Amino acid sequence: MEFGIQFFPDIGPKVKSAQAYWDDALRLCDHFDALGYSHVRTVEHYFEPYGGYTPNPHIFLVAAAQRTKKARLVTGAVLPVFNHPLKIAGEIGMVDAISNGRLECGFARAFLPHEFTRFGIPVDESVARFDEGMEAVRRLLEEENVTFDGKFHKFQNVTSLPRPTQKPRPPFWVAAIGTPASFEKAGRAGHSVMAIPMAGGKMKELVGLYRDSWRKAGHKGNGRVMLAFHMFCHEDGNKAREIAREPLNRYLKSLVDAASDWTSGTTSKDYPGYDKIIAGLAKENFDTQTAKGAAWVGSPDQIKKQISDFVEQNGDFEIASIQVNFNNIPYDDALRSMTLFAKEVMPHFTGMKKAAE
Repeated sequence: MEFGIQFFPDIGPKVKSAQAYWDDALRLCDHFDALGYSHVRTVEHYFEPYGGYTPNPHIFLVAAAQRTKKARLVTGAVLPVFNHPLKIAGEIGMVDAISNGRLECGFARAFLPHEFTRFGIPVDESVARFDEGMEAVRRLLEEENVTFDGKFHKFQNVTSLPRPTQKPRPPFWVAAIGTPASFEKAGRAGHSVMAIPMAGGKMKELVGLYRDSWRKAGHKGNGRVMLAFHMFCHEDGNKAREIAREPLNRYLKSLVDAASDWTSGTTSKDYPGYDKIIAGLAKENFDTQTAKGAAWVGSPDQIKKQISDFVEQNGDFEIASIQVNFNNIPYDDALRSMTLFAKEVMPHFTGMKKAAE
């Protein structure tokens, strides 16, 4: 198993400025190479405390590329529904060049109705815009002189610059929450899949569908699965829970608040059952998240058991993408947690030598 770090701001200016948040994030990136973290990842969201500090993940990843020379840079994820494919492809080529070929491209459909409303795009166009946008970006990266005639985007004889440093292009990831069709679709297409256990989906079943679809489509190997977790590690397990409890509860609240339209009347054929998903998340808290293994909090030995129990119940996966500075956890606490986890927990699952003191 590999371990990387995800930065997902879930705060607004009243809690911490964007300057302070990203300064903390970049200072944490300074330690990735020594500690052995395999990737750095951030999201694309808008307008609200839940993700609103990161409307363009490529910008942060370019900065992170200057602080870590080994970690892969992962968009987790870009939203084609709100971006022209010509713009996405150009940015991908630029980040891939600046990072010497370390970019990995995650794509998602978006799921917050308030973002669709503010961009003036119907929620019911989500799937169609995602499929078309991702296909257009793929062609722009793999081909030259591309002519594309889609429902939402049309262009003729375009060669996107810069050309990708990785050939034929950076790896693609698809974000999925809990819909079986999304996992099957990613497997058929030969893309890696990123998912979130906190949403309550049956990970073992969903990952199984993904891997079955991958193999049935004739792709080599077994695919790649990245799961996201909150993590806070401290020598004293009780102290870890004391520090992480309320920041995790506030994170969950920011998510439910941002997605509240699903439980107040918004419906869409492209998002079946999302009212139930968000209603379920509204019942989640620190205790339920740690109980189901969606958040790893405690001493090193306690977290090792939490990870082992999760894998036993949900099956193997290739990459864990962990949040260490969620909500308002201070930089010093996040660094201490991230360092202790790397030295005492990661070697148990990766076989790597402990990071040097």
